[in-house]
Amino acid sequence: MANLSANEAWEKIFEKYDVVNKVKTKGQFHIKSKQIKEFREPRLMAKWDSSESLPKVLKENHINILPNSRSSYVLSDFKLYEKIPNITDNTTDIHKVSVPQFETLNIKNITSEANAINLLILSNILDDFLGVENNVQTFNGRMGTGNFNFVVDTKRGVKEKVIVNNAQCEIDAGFENEESVIIMEAKNVIYPDFHIRQLYYPYRLWKSRVKKPIRLVFSVYSNMIFRLYEYKFEHADDYSSIHLIKSKSYSVQDTKITYDDLLNVYHKTQVKTDDNMETADVTFIQADSFERVISLLEQLYEDSMTTNEVAEMMQFDPRQSDYYFNAGRYLGLFEKVKDENKGSIVMQLTTLGKDVYNLDYKDRQLKLVELILEHKIFNDLFSYVFNKQELPSKEMVRNKMREYNVCSENLINRRSSSVIAWIKRIFNLPNM
Repeated sequence: MANLSANEAWEKIFEKYDVVNKVKTKGQFHIKSKQIKEFREPRLMAKWDSSESLPKVLKENHINILPNSRSSYVLSDFKLYEKIPNITDNTTDIHKVSVPQFETLNIKNITSEANAINLLILSNILDDFLGVENNVQTFNGRMGTGNFNFVVDTKRGVKEKVIVNNAQCEIDAGFENEESVIIMEAKNVIYPDFHIRQLYYPYRLWKSRVKKPIRLVFSVYSNMIFRLYEYKFEHADDYSSIHLIKSKSYSVQDTKITYDDLLNVYHKTQVKTDDNMETADVTFIQADSFERVISLLEQLYEDSMTTNEVAEMMQFDPRQSDYYFNAGRYLGLFEKVKDENKGSIVMQLTTLGKDVYNLDYKDRQLKLVELILEHKIFNDLFSYVFNKQELPSKEMVRNKMREYNVCSENLINRRSSSVIAWIKRIFNLPNM
């Protein structure tokens, strides 16, 4: 059983305990850690920070999992995730901030959540976002939640009650100022959504301990930009009453990119490939989120990783790991090599990938645009958008894909969405 994947292990648990039917008839199914451990380590089976990473059997049956003590979990058709606003569509100005010079702080190499939080504090970004000065970090780490009850929405359209008896939560950073207590969840990888539990359990814990109002901040640091989101629970005992209050983006670097900058890149770019499927040695793209390609670039700068390690870190399934690796390989950023120490094939950055990582924000974005435009299909579509001032239709993109024979016919529909997403991101750069 030790070598089972998370999905295989959950399939066996579902079969042994008839989970789907019990959820349908009783609303919930409770399971002990020791029952999960018969098939796989519980810590590898129950922590899915993004809905994308959920094992297939959970997704297909619309079932999610919550810890309700240190040694047990509850499963139901809970709605547990909150969508993060699409940063590519975020046309809010990025606010440039300054940061004091320290030998031990390299703003080009902020790869951990802890270092990102340090930069947040040193640059006074948190003070600006909260509108309150003197936010002092006073707590973090793993803590017991204490005992509390709450209700949560389900796919069935009813609310289920959950009873928590001293489960465990982990807080990335906690602050206090004269007016409030702040709980922060920090990420350094782009995800499409997040598990509300990461804010709700710490919120319920500290609500029982302090008298001051509690403010909840979700921070994402990627591609040299901080994106901060403040959330609030309208009703303390309702997990699903979360809503976004405000968001704001910051950078410690110059992020101003103009349409003239894009046009200059276009004019200087030499097309190197027509992406002919019969001769190309790389796979055409199937990765809608270019921001996640950049996230993978940043993570691989630290160390090479296997497909499964990338899947765990990025909250992908292994197939998605390959999609995003292939997208980076398409641009010449990533490669796979045999790692003798790990005894397996790993993903790593090419020399070009390392060079791109080490560029300042503006130069990095424009270099990535250049690498995209080296491919004739993107070069043609860039020219179309710039001249017509409109995005290409899906049919136009599909016809271009056929013209340049970038992939087989049965893949064109799915991969055309990635082409449009990449073109859209390029022309959103002046707005980001």
